[in-house]
Amino acid sequence: MTDFTLHTAETAPIESRSLIENSQKAFGRLPGLHAVMAEAPALLEGYQQLHRLFAEHTSFNADELTVVWQTINVEHACHYCVPAHTGIAKMMKVDDVIIDALRDETPLPTAQLEALRTFTLQVVRSRGEVTDEQVEAFLAAGYTKRQILEVILGVAQKVMSNYTNHLADTPVDSVMQKFAWQKKQTSAA
Repeated sequence: MTDFTLHTAETAPIESRSLIENSQKAFGRLPGLHAVMAEAPALLEGYQQLHRLFAEHTSFNADELTVVWQTINVEHACHYCVPAHTGIAKMMKVDDVIIDALRDETPLPTAQLEALRTFTLQVVRSRGEVTDEQVEAFLAAGYTKRQILEVILGVAQKVMSNYTNHLADTPVDSVMQKFAWQKKQTSAA
C-alpha cells in the first residue's frame, strides 16, 4: 500500500495550511483524515465545505445526520469514520441505542430513522438510481424532496472521507480508538 503523509501545519502544502488551522480550531486537534487530505488542498477544502454544509445547513437533526453518516460509513466499511462518527454522535448527544444499531447493523428504534437508513443505503448501493417506489416509501415515512437531495450531499461527503481512508489506511485518532470498529462478516447462505 502507498504510504500517505499525515501532514501538520509545517509539512502541508502552503494551500492547506489555513485549512489545517480551521480543522484544529473546529476539533481542538488535527484529525488524521484531515492530515491525509492536506496533501491535496482542494480535497481538504471540499471536504470541510461539504461537512459544514451537511452538518449545519440541512434540515436533518442530530439523530438523522448520524444515521446518514454512519449508514454510509458502515456500508463502505470505513475503519476510520465509524469510530470518528461514533465520537461525534456522542458529542451531539445522540442516544447510544441509535449509535449501536448503526454500528451493529441492527434495527433502529423508530420506523422513520429506519426509513432514512434504508433510503440512504438504496442511494449508495444503486449509485443514485433509486426506484420510484423507493422514493415514495421515503416520502411516505415523513421525509421531503429536499431531504432526498440532502442525502446526496451526505453521500458526497462520505465518499470523500471513506475512499481517502481506504486508500491511505488512515490510523484511527487516539481519542477515537475506544470506538474501534470492524464490519461484521456475513456468512454465505
